[in-house]
Amino acid sequence: MDELVVSTMSEGSSYSPSFKRPSDIMRMRRKRARSEAFTSPEESNPPPCIRPFSPGPLFPSNHTRSSGNFKRRNPFANIENRHGPRKKRLIYNDEGKEVEDDATGGQTGKSITIREDLTTKSNDFTLSELLTTLEDASRHENDKQKVSLSEDDSLFEESEEDVKTHLVKSPQAISPCSIAAPLCIEYPSDWSLKTRLLFTSPLPLSWCEHPKAQEEASGLSRHCRAQFSTLSHNLQDPKSCTELRCAFQQSLIYWQHPSLPWVPLFPRINAERRFTGKSAPWAHDLELQQVLMSEWSASLSSLYSLLKARLCPYFYVCSYQFTVLFRAAGLAGSGSINALLSPTTKGLREAMRADGIEFSLPLVEERPASREPQSLGDEETSQQKESECKEDECSTDCLEDDDEDEGSSLSWLKEMGVQEKIKKPEGISIQLNTGGRKVSVDHKPGSVVFVEGPHTFTLVNFLINCKSLVAAAGSQAGLPPTILAPVAFRGAAMHSLKARCVNVKSQVGSAYENISSMEITGPILPTSLHAITTLLRPAQKGNFSAMLYTHTPTAVLNIHGTKQQSASVSADLSAFGLNPASLQQLQQSSSLGKAALTQITMHNYNYSWKK
Repeated sequence: MDELVVSTMSEGSSYSPSFKRPSDIMRMRRKRARSEAFTSPEESNPPPCIRPFSPGPLFPSNHTRSSGNFKRRNPFANIENRHGPRKKRLIYNDEGKEVEDDATGGQTGKSITIREDLTTKSNDFTLSELLTTLEDASRHENDKQKVSLSEDDSLFEESEEDVKTHLVKSPQAISPCSIAAPLCIEYPSDWSLKTRLLFTSPLPLSWCEHPKAQEEASGLSRHCRAQFSTLSHNLQDPKSCTELRCAFQQSLIYWQHPSLPWVPLFPRINAERRFTGKSAPWAHDLELQQVLMSEWSASLSSLYSLLKARLCPYFYVCSYQFTVLFRAAGLAGSGSINALLSPTTKGLREAMRADGIEFSLPLVEERPASREPQSLGDEETSQQKESECKEDECSTDCLEDDDEDEGSSLSWLKEMGVQEKIKKPEGISIQLNTGGRKVSVDHKPGSVVFVEGPHTFTLVNFLINCKSLVAAAGSQAGLPPTILAPVAFRGAAMHSLKARCVNVKSQVGSAYENISSMEITGPILPTSLHAITTLLRPAQKGNFSAMLYTHTPTAVLNIHGTKQQSASVSADLSAFGLNPASLQQLQQSSSLGKAALTQITMHNYNYSWKK
């Protein structure tokens, strides 16, 4: 019964007389298409400036096209994606020959005319429209050529060089691949100490481990004799290259004093846990402490003599409170011996002034500090200069709040009238006299001290006689600072960095790729880092990356301590015993500032880095 009612309503007079069923509409469209197929294209013209297909170029007003088969432009289409995968181009060279080329590719030769192959658009055009479009395009091209020749007859006298010039100046003639980025064959020098290196490469790094006895002995001998071999840029099999494996063992060597195999002597700052539980027979034996300190003083004096004679490029003194970097003349853009000490405290700086050491605070002030303040006014002036720190650890508002709190904490003494009779606490008096910003510099990178010239010798004597250089209590009590150098010196022991290779799988997209990794641990000096990366360059075909783990207190050693440029001392630097490539890098001034390198990447023999 329901079906009968629905059919009656559909055939009733409630619907419009102009209503047509879908089958009737499709029948009328087929009939119209057959009738328009026999009409000539010249009888009907499309409206002016209408796109023939979406999204395509605008047709001129006199262009012929069937109005019944007109397709409206899609406003959401992208002009850049209008070419399909089967799209081709017809390229005409200078000889007039046609060369087919895909739309995604390109021809390296000279191209004069590029015409789109319209045969792939047969779905949008009829046969008559295709022929008409080709005739109009050829006619338009001939007319354009005639006009250009009639306007300027000198084109026939134009030389081949002028034609090449026009082709080069045109933006279409310049390929994006021809504009190459500048190559960076070296990364900036980094004077900070590294505790760990992690290298990764798509090529295997197994050639770095398990050296033969002969290869290890050859590497040690070459290091002591300062002999360096030149490797080929194209190594076919690094694992079988004896020169490469010997050079790698040579790059891992460093010299250290004192040498205690059961105690890790680097790092020393904030390393109490590393010394806890270790046997320390010198901790309560004053005679043994004096012997250790005497040997340490002799080693430091000998090493400074090598530095002054330009037989040692640099060395580090690592104590439990600070680290000192001594550099020879000609390195890091300085023409004289210099030293950087970080971090420092007010008491250490006052003791250095008392010994006559002139120094500067590069991150606090521009002018060097005076030796010894002659009056209380001079002392306050020097303290005000030091308080102009560029670090933003504390704001002015916080300092004013601190002063108000300190004043309110002693206000009750003033009300009772006994403020002058009671001595203020030592901690509060220091804050009242020096200020909060001055105290905040201590133990921070902003407190780095720069010493230059003959005052470095005074600094060496100061370190030898300084009682606070050695810890009086704790797990490092009685133990002299650690001295690290790239060359041999008196009382030093030869050590080697530890290298370990592991093959891992890394996920790249939806697949996994085999990646070889190498981990190097120990006190890694700047020359060791550069020597290792120099060897990885040919061995890994110019493709590897490295993660660098910096000893944080030494990152500030990359700052510029002086504005003086190095003198012409390149002829005297050959006695340093360094690889010429590493020596050339260390001669340049570091551009890292207060930061240190954290990542180095080489891709296609081109360096990039992060800090």
